[in-house]
Amino acid sequence: MSTYTAKGQLDNTSMLKQYSPLVRRLAHQMIAKLPANVELDDLIQVGMIGLADALTRFDSAQGVQFETFATQRIRGAMLDELRGNDYLSRGTRKQQRTIEAAVHKLEQRMGRAPAESEIAREMGITLAEYQELLGKVRGTQLVYLEDMSGDDGDQDYLDRHVADDSFNPLAQLQDHRMREALVAGIKVLPEREQYVMSMYYEHDMNLKEIAAVLKVTESRVCQLHSQSIARLRVKLREY
Repeated sequence: MSTYTAKGQLDNTSMLKQYSPLVRRLAHQMIAKLPANVELDDLIQVGMIGLADALTRFDSAQGVQFETFATQRIRGAMLDELRGNDYLSRGTRKQQRTIEAAVHKLEQRMGRAPAESEIAREMGITLAEYQELLGKVRGTQLVYLEDMSGDDGDQDYLDRHVADDSFNPLAQLQDHRMREALVAGIKVLPEREQYVMSMYYEHDMNLKEIAAVLKVTESRVCQLHSQSIARLRVKLREY
C-alpha cells in the first residue's frame, strides 16, 4: 500500500489506515495505567485525532521517522483529553487514601477484611455516604501511581506516570513478591469482590456485564470494584 500520492505527498487516507493499529496499541498501553472509568474507545478516538494532526504537521526533512513523531502526537492528544476531563484529580486520590487508611486500621484491629458498614463507621459517615464515596472514586488504580510522587508537586503527574513507558509502575507487577502478594490479597477479598475482580481483570468483562451476572446495578459493581481496589492497595503497600 502506497503512503504517498502521485505528487509525492503523504496519502492521509492510507496513512490513517496503516497507523490506526498504532493508535489502538498506545491506547491499550495507556489505559492499563488508568482508572476504570476511562473508556478505551474515548482514548482511541482522540488518538486518531492526534494521528491526523501528526499527518498535517509531519516534516520528513526534520530527520524524524513518522512513527516516532506520530506516537508523540497521539500520546499528547490522549493526555490532553485526560487532563481536560480530570480523570485523576487530586481530590479523588485523597478520598481513596482516606478509605485505605480506614481499611488498614480496621484490618489491624480486627484481623479480617472489614465490612462496608464497619469502614463507614470508622470514617464517621453513614453506609449510604460511604457507598456514594465509593462511586465517586470508581476511577482508582491498583498500583500506586500517585503515591510515588508524594502529596505535593503533582502537576506533571500524567506526563511522568502515563506517557513515559520507562516509568511504568505496572512493571512492578512483574516482581515475584508483588505478584504473590496480589494473588494472596485477592484470595482474602469477600467473595462477591473476588468475583468482580476476576470478571473485570481476568475475563475482561465491563461493568455492565458484571452487573448482569451478579444481578445488581452497574453503580453497585462500581462500588464493589472501588472497595476491592482499596483493600488490595492496602495489601500491596507493603511491597
